[in-house]
Amino acid sequence: MDPVVTVGLDGSPESTAAAYWAADEAERRKHALRLLHAWPMLAPEPTHAPAETDQNYWAKRLVQHAQAELQARHPGLTITADLVADDAQSALLQAASESELTVLGSLGPTPTESYFLGAVGTAVVARATRPVALVRPAETAGAPSPRGNVVVAVKLNGPCEDLLAFAFDAAAARGTSLLVVHGRSLPLRARSPWGTDEDVTKEMSQKAHQQLEQVLRPWREKYPGVEPADVIRLESPAEAVMRATEGAELLVVGRRRHRTVLAPRLGPVTQAALHHARCPVVVVPHE
Repeated sequence: MDPVVTVGLDGSPESTAAAYWAADEAERRKHALRLLHAWPMLAPEPTHAPAETDQNYWAKRLVQHAQAELQARHPGLTITADLVADDAQSALLQAASESELTVLGSLGPTPTESYFLGAVGTAVVARATRPVALVRPAETAGAPSPRGNVVVAVKLNGPCEDLLAFAFDAAAARGTSLLVVHGRSLPLRARSPWGTDEDVTKEMSQKAHQQLEQVLRPWREKYPGVEPADVIRLESPAEAVMRATEGAELLVVGRRRHRTVLAPRLGPVTQAALHHARCPVVVVPHE
């Protein structure tokens, strides 16, 4: 199967924004684009039926309209439309297992909306075995993406190869810089009634920089055109990452794969990114 980027369509402004972003991403990656609309009530496809009696008329119109608009914007891009008679969560999880990237629309970061990613989006992000992107509606549908850097949030106490591979690929495809962010909360021994112990914080920062440089060394060699800049912040990892995304074009965060399907969970950095980041967010599953 040729590599494909899949985007979920449901007719909302969020899914429209996701479709435009997904088409740009598919073209950058030289992948095909799959437009997926899932609805359990889809009727079996009739052999010959006039439009006025076709129960799938509106579902077809939704994906065909999106396909025509995106094809006009990306004439060289292979775009397919897929109607699936299934609930959205199941259909998207199946599509995610077959796609290099799955793209979903996400509500905007207003005080109310920021806490409502949606049940389907949450489930897909938490359970998908491959990367999932969340895209918020733009001011103008189809407007060019703002130019900025790619930001990736990393831990230093576990493997992060899948995460860095996606982030370096994304930065290389965009021809932009990569900001590698690591946040580390201060331990109690670094705190005192009059502030923080500078010796302890300096030691922590130096050690983190050395660890991060060791992690990044092979990636610098593999991607000589991407020069990563590292940022170490001695504060809550979620706060450190959110602070670094100001003006970013894309944020890449990780999620550990869970062997059980009963209780998938998202870590605090990923939760903060999905609810509050103003740029598109890609969640990469990793060991």
